[in-house]
Amino acid sequence: APFYSDTTGKRGRPAIGLSRMLRMYVVQQCFGLSDEGTEDAVYDSQAIRGFIGIDLGRESAPDATTLLRFRRLLETHQLTRVLFETINQHLASRGLLLKEGTIVDATLIAAPPSVKNREGKRDPEMHQAKKGNQWHFGMKAHVGVDATSGLVHSVVGTAANVADVTQVDQLLHGAETYVSGDAGYTGAAKRPEHAERDVVWSIAARPSSYKHHGKDSVLYRVKRKVEYAKAQLRAKVEHPFQVIKVRFNHRKVRYRGLEKNTAQLFSLFGLANLVLAKRYLQRTAG
Repeated sequence: APFYSDTTGKRGRPAIGLSRMLRMYVVQQCFGLSDEGTEDAVYDSQAIRGFIGIDLGRESAPDATTLLRFRRLLETHQLTRVLFETINQHLASRGLLLKEGTIVDATLIAAPPSVKNREGKRDPEMHQAKKGNQWHFGMKAHVGVDATSGLVHSVVGTAANVADVTQVDQLLHGAETYVSGDAGYTGAAKRPEHAERDVVWSIAARPSSYKHHGKDSVLYRVKRKVEYAKAQLRAKVEHPFQVIKVRFNHRKVRYRGLEKNTAQLFSLFGLANLVLAKRYLQRTAG
C-alpha cells in the first residue's frame, strides 16, 4: 500500500488498517452514505461491524474524518480506477469478460440546481440536458458493457450536455467485433476516430427513419422486428445503472466537480460488477 502511510509511533491515533478502511469505504458506496452516516452505520449495525472487522468492546470505529481522508487519498491518486480495473481483472480470470461485443450507453445523474450554497451558484462543471420533454441538470455516466455478461468494462464521466456519440471511442476496449447502442449513437460509425475500426455497428434506428413505409407494410414489420432484436441485446446495459441507482441509491451526485464524481463512478461500477457477476454465475449455473 504505497499511498497509505502507517502513523504508528507518531502523535495521534494509530492508522486504521488498510483493509478496514477499504471495507468501510465499500460500505459507504453500497449504501449511499455520507462520511458521517457511514460512521453512524458502523455503530448501529453489527453486520457492518462484522464486515469491517471492528470490535467495539476493544476499540472505537474509524470516524468520519478518517474516512474523508481515505476517500481523498483514493481520489488524488486515481485509485478508484485501479480498484475498478482490479475487480475486472479478477472477473476476467473467471471468464466473465469475453470482449466479443460492447454495448454503449449513458445515464444522467442529477446535481443540485439550487444556488443556496456557500458559493451562491450552481456547480459550473454540471450542465443541463434534455431527455424526452424534460430538462435535467447534472452529469452523465457513459459506460461500455460486455455484451455477453453485462459487466461494465469502461467508464467516462462528463457534463450532462455532452453528446453520447462523442464518447464511444473511450468506451471500447478494441477487441470487440460488434458495438451496440441506442439511437443516440447514430452516426458513430462515420466519425473519424472509428475510421480504422473493424466492427459491426448495431445502432438502433430512429422510428422516423422507417415509419414512412406505413405500419401495414411488410418492410415496416420486418424493420420493427429487427429493432426489437437490437433492443433485447441492449437491455443488459440497463442492469449496472439499476444497481448503482436503486441498490446503491446513487441517483444524485454527492460532490461538486466532475473529477470527484467520476472517481466515485469507478468505485460504484466496480462494485456493481461484483453484484452482476454473482447474478450471472447463478443464472448460468442453474
